[in-house]
Amino acid sequence: MDFSTKQNQFINNALMIHQELIEWRRYLHQNPELGLEEFNTQKFVMEKLEEMGVKHQPLTETGVIAIIEGQEDGQTIGLRADMDALPIQDEKDVPYKSQIAGKGHMCGHDAHTTMLLGAARLLQQTPPKKGRVKLIFQPAEEGRFGADKMIKAGALENPKVDAIAALHVQPTVPSGEATITNGITCAAADFFEIEIIGKGGHAAHPHQAIDPITISAEVISSLQQITSRQLDPLSSAVITIGQIHGGTADNVISSSVKFGGTVRTLDVALRDKMEEKMETILKGITSAFGATYQLNYKYFFPSVVNDESLLPILEESAGEVLGEGKLTHVSPSMGGEDFSFFTHKVPGIMFRLGVRNEEKGITAPLHHPLFDLDEDALPLGSAMLAQFANKFLSK
Repeated sequence: MDFSTKQNQFINNALMIHQELIEWRRYLHQNPELGLEEFNTQKFVMEKLEEMGVKHQPLTETGVIAIIEGQEDGQTIGLRADMDALPIQDEKDVPYKSQIAGKGHMCGHDAHTTMLLGAARLLQQTPPKKGRVKLIFQPAEEGRFGADKMIKAGALENPKVDAIAALHVQPTVPSGEATITNGITCAAADFFEIEIIGKGGHAAHPHQAIDPITISAEVISSLQQITSRQLDPLSSAVITIGQIHGGTADNVISSSVKFGGTVRTLDVALRDKMEEKMETILKGITSAFGATYQLNYKYFFPSVVNDESLLPILEESAGEVLGEGKLTHVSPSMGGEDFSFFTHKVPGIMFRLGVRNEEKGITAPLHHPLFDLDEDALPLGSAMLAQFANKFLSK
């Protein structure tokens, strides 16, 4: 990518620290930590902020917040990055692959942390004329409610955050480009565990038992019909069974089967109905076969909602940093993201930054053992965050 003609100060300054951003990202990539275990990552972030002269402090056991003051009083814009890795083995053949067995930054949070550190450097070099920027380095995004924990610990207070922005790397979008969604951008993500309780017995005498495996097959098939036959086809909903466990031998009818999965919805009213619909199916099928059931339905992340008042600022920022025509409006994703907790407290916006580079062989999707990203995108992310913050405060 050639940004030599750019006039924007943030992208020019970001390109000057490109190599440093790569080094930071690779260090984090080699040393991944799971949610609520990011002690080394927290230490690394605070060391870098200290070197920059940015005021900071730990928040929760493994989070960090920092403040960059403007020249005059004004509003506060928050910038958030998540820091945790995934329990996935890094299978890439690169010098910077994970050094921790069974753990890897397969969702790009190492890059998110790096780009927010880069934005801190840029904003510290060129502080806003008024207001302040609050940097939120958040732990435990991957299913452990890190955003909610940071909010409850006061991340949006003292000073009160007026709006918040974040980015997420996107390996389906070419490096140098970005995407945004109006309104709801990520689905609500909920999870469930089901146990079908039957009566064990000998496989040769099924009439003397109540087979939870065959009953589970009926239940799973019927649950799929909620989305295909009970909902408006224009409604966006997903029910996925991700795991199933039952039985110990080929000639034994098990006494119970356990399976679990996830429900994704975009519509708030529909989200509230899904547990009831699943319960109705479970009750009917198990009752018909003389079995019982247990349902543990867990409400996790609400939908991420992009505040439409922030869209023009993001569009202007993208034009000035990435260039005209590099920001595309796209449909919502059924993926979940706990940045949603922030957007339900204050006006927020999340955009996706392209990190795909087919010439470099960087094409693997998120949460894949071979996931990687084009490191040429690192200065772009830093500059986008800094430019958005500065533009928000200037308006």
